[in-house]
Amino acid sequence: MSGVPQRFPGLRFAFLEGGVAWACQLYADLLGHFEKRGGDAIRRYDPARLDRALLERLFEAHATPRVAARHAALGESLALLSEPDEDPDSLDEFAHSGIASADDARVIFGERFFFGCEADDPMNAAAYDRRRNPGGATLNAVFGSDIGHWDVPDMRGVLGEAFELVERGLLDGTQMREFLFANPARLWAEVNPRYFEGTTVEGAVRELLAG
Repeated sequence: MSGVPQRFPGLRFAFLEGGVAWACQLYADLLGHFEKRGGDAIRRYDPARLDRALLERLFEAHATPRVAARHAALGESLALLSEPDEDPDSLDEFAHSGIASADDARVIFGERFFFGCEADDPMNAAAYDRRRNPGGATLNAVFGSDIGHWDVPDMRGVLGEAFELVERGLLDGTQMREFLFANPARLWAEVNPRYFEGTTVEGAVRELLAG
């Protein structure tokens, strides 16, 4: 992300067509990688901290004959892991992202990123699954009608398909309102508060931003 969401916190980013399930996975994976490799955590894997003498002794004591026959290649294998010419300034893989904590990632995914979803995608509910999303986060799923596509044989059924998530108990009414109205409104109006002026939802958007 090159730190763009952090350097420009007022921007909003919309990812269309892909749904939100992949975003939930990306968010979880990002935090998992940050915990293991972000900042100073990467130094846990510093090859200079490897006790080569102990490794040699363990190799000699426990290697099976087939593995022991490859003892001469041990040093070469370790060299592949250590990259002795690696630039130390490149060790922190998150340095350019501006992400310094798990909360930074939560703010980016929960406030600045929006994810376009098809009406009939049951995985839309994943955006609101606080039990599974790290940190109890919710992501900004945005309703997309797909009217005109092959998967919308009758445009009158689009909203009905989206509402099936409520009927099945996967979303509640408040979450459905966010999916259909609040998230799309924030996507546009948080960048340009006048975006909806002159439309039938102008007043509702004004109340949303004020509240």
